[in-house]
Amino acid sequence: MDYTVPDEWVAFGDALIRFIDREVAPLEKAHAALLHNERKLYTEDGRYAPELMALRATVRALSAEAGFYTALGDESLGGGGLGAQAAVYIQERLNHYVGPSRHLIHTVILPSPFTNGLTPVLRHMEPAVLEKYLPDIASGAKTMCFGLSEPDAGSDVFAMRSRAVRDGDHWVINGSKQWITNAPYADYAMIFAVTDEEKARAGRGGISGFFLPTDTPGFSVPSVIPTMGHLGADIGIIALDDVRVPDSHRLGPVDKGLSVALDGVNAGRLSMAASCLGLARWALDQALEYSKVRKTFGKPIADHQMIQAMLAECAMDIYSVKSMVSHCAWLIDQGKPATKEVSIVKASSTEALCRVMDRCMQVHGGMGLTNELRLEEGFRFARTMRIPDGTSEIQRRTIAKRLLDGDTAF
Repeated sequence: MDYTVPDEWVAFGDALIRFIDREVAPLEKAHAALLHNERKLYTEDGRYAPELMALRATVRALSAEAGFYTALGDESLGGGGLGAQAAVYIQERLNHYVGPSRHLIHTVILPSPFTNGLTPVLRHMEPAVLEKYLPDIASGAKTMCFGLSEPDAGSDVFAMRSRAVRDGDHWVINGSKQWITNAPYADYAMIFAVTDEEKARAGRGGISGFFLPTDTPGFSVPSVIPTMGHLGADIGIIALDDVRVPDSHRLGPVDKGLSVALDGVNAGRLSMAASCLGLARWALDQALEYSKVRKTFGKPIADHQMIQAMLAECAMDIYSVKSMVSHCAWLIDQGKPATKEVSIVKASSTEALCRVMDRCMQVHGGMGLTNELRLEEGFRFARTMRIPDGTSEIQRRTIAKRLLDGDTAF
């Protein structure tokens, strides 16, 4: 394995930073009163304010025009096809540069690998149907959501209660989805439902995926789910009431939807790990800088061994995560199995980010608790990351199952 970062990746990263400075930063500055005040950021029902939605649409369009929005997408979908190693390098660099910023940058310039943009899930659509929707998705004009989780079926996906029943050339879907990112704002939805009760009960498939416009009759998002101290959210609950979807809009073969879903989820887990790595590096940078200028007992706190220990432990976490993220991405680019490695990376990176953010807040003392330095926002974000896309516990379950099945290579 060669850890050399190719010049083209560096050039892409440099161009991305210039794009942020030139196009996005001025927008953030001009709309600071909106972006940094949650009472303005959300409407009374907890949804993003129209002004924010317009800003996000503007940045998506600018990113698409500059070639960033689709750069990490598969070549078969018209994306840049940069590969997993390039993707984690770019995600790490982006998050290291911008730090915690949930509302405009992270989820817009480089979209989630399985929720928006050229998600690998789209490869499972019929070509004629995909051709109809792809231009608006690739340009950022339209966004999507990924409806797998339910109130009683998160980690235990086979416990889902949503059902899809064949009716001629259509499927009729009933049920609900919960914890769905971008659900309140999506133009299209990827929905997964049980199509064979017996197979689903036995844990041998029986789940199918469907692609549908969110203005389809019977589809609604009755509420959002605010989390971790926020006044609103981009997470919502989806209600499905006799939603009719053409069979041509199916995602992959009947009863094989779970493998389709995991195609996207695994990409999302690796991207999340790289994002956590970048944020951890950002937090350590803040702590290093502060420790050199803040003085106690007549000297910079960087001279105190307790502070040095916290900084060193942050570096240990970051180096460990960076090594495993790089290796996991290399495995994927080589076409090698990486099921347990993806789970190891997802659990390790999210837990490490929590530790790093916590230590860096501690280094800052009382200042670390303020909103001014964004560390507390980073800490809240870090804590949420241990649950989406598979909890730390379900990752450990996957790792153990792979080990017990004989996958003991490292």
